[in-house]
Amino acid sequence: MGQPQKNPLRPLTTEEREILKQVSRGQSEPASHVARAKALLAVADGQSYTAAALAAGRRSGDAVGQLVARFNEEGLAALEPRHGGGPTLKYGLTQQERILAEVRRKPDLERDGTATWSLSTLQRALRRAADGLPEVSTYTIWVVLQANGFSWQQDGSWCETGKVKRKRKEGVVEVIDPDATPKKR
Repeated sequence: MGQPQKNPLRPLTTEEREILKQVSRGQSEPASHVARAKALLAVADGQSYTAAALAAGRRSGDAVGQLVARFNEEGLAALEPRHGGGPTLKYGLTQQERILAEVRRKPDLERDGTATWSLSTLQRALRRAADGLPEVSTYTIWVVLQANGFSWQQDGSWCETGKVKRKRKEGVVEVIDPDATPKKR
């Protein structure tokens, strides 16, 4: 028999167990999420870390132990992978939200010197703002916009994918496509 587990899995709530079951069976879920969910369910059912790793298609029981410790602290957020190497992330969620807030703001011709946003005018506005990002690059802005469903249009402007303005009898309305995110994948 193996050594006792240093950090045993805390009892799962019924909601957590149901979500883990759904993720473990999910056909459209990322493989890393499925494997983590399977490993956590196996440990919750009383298997050792090594057996849980094998049940999830992994080799290392130590990695399952680390996953269990992380799950005990963070809950279901432990299914999401963390930053996996390379340079440290310079622009986190708050900085990305700042970029998105700027692109959603209508540019002022006097202040911004443009009527539509381009990457360089967005960069200039973000660098000048008091709460802005003084070292942001156009590439970083582009990556954030692409990741959040914005696309460059032929008329030289950025448009949020799945949102469009339509003329109706009542006036101009914004129509949102509920299936826009699945279509992007």
